[in-house]
Amino acid sequence: MAVVSPGAGVPSGTVSFFDGATLLGTGTLSGGVATFTTAMLNAGSHGLTAVYGGSGTHNGSTSPVDVQTVNKANTTTSVSSSPNPSVFGQPVVLTAIVAAVAPGGGTPTGTVTFFIGGIPQTPATLTGGVATFTTSTQSVGAHSVRATYNGSSNYNTSTSSTISQTVTKANTSTALSSAPNPSLSGQPVTLTATVTPVAPGGGTPTGAVSFFDGATLLGTGGLSAGVATFTTSTLSVGSHSLTAVYSGSGSHNASTSPVVTQTVS
Repeated sequence: MAVVSPGAGVPSGTVSFFDGATLLGTGTLSGGVATFTTAMLNAGSHGLTAVYGGSGTHNGSTSPVDVQTVNKANTTTSVSSSPNPSVFGQPVVLTAIVAAVAPGGGTPTGTVTFFIGGIPQTPATLTGGVATFTTSTQSVGAHSVRATYNGSSNYNTSTSSTISQTVTKANTSTALSSAPNPSLSGQPVTLTATVTPVAPGGGTPTGAVSFFDGATLLGTGGLSAGVATFTTSTLSVGSHSLTAVYSGSGSHNASTSPVVTQTVS
């Protein structure tokens, strides 16, 4: 702040700083100099002015316009998954963290797209610089995962490094029932096996179930919606120790039911 000749002295008071017509803030003069610092300017061009309000000894004045150019800030994106490894059908949470690269600042906003095995998923919205996406549909095996920040009016895009999400087979539980029980010699008996995933695994087991009388194979049945049946009328008179053995699949591990005692009279 300079005094116009023939005036003299050192101006005192405050200076208001404007972005166009928007007041950014004020600063107090010290030795004729006032400063104000802001990190709130959006990307683009800004016409900045300083308005001195005057004092008891000096008149007010306004500076010429100073054009301030603000470029978009660069960003970095990191990605993680949890749990890793997971089992088939278990929900896995993918998390992306987007941060501004110095000298840029602030908290990036917008969306992140997660890629699983190169396939883009539904974009997730950033909150506080963090975006999450939950999936439980990945097949057994290793899957590449990366996250791309899609940028905004103030921040440039960025892509994370690639991590590997490992999905293993889910354990299962097999339950067996027989009806009617007891039965008569020669009467058809229907064996029903129900195969379910053990938490935290999920999905519906597929494949086949083998039905045994002790060590003797009675027959097999294909699973439909997790249930397999087999009907036999060849059980001899007496007690029979029946079991159902699920042979497993590409997504689910094998399991054997507890013994069911079938009485034939």
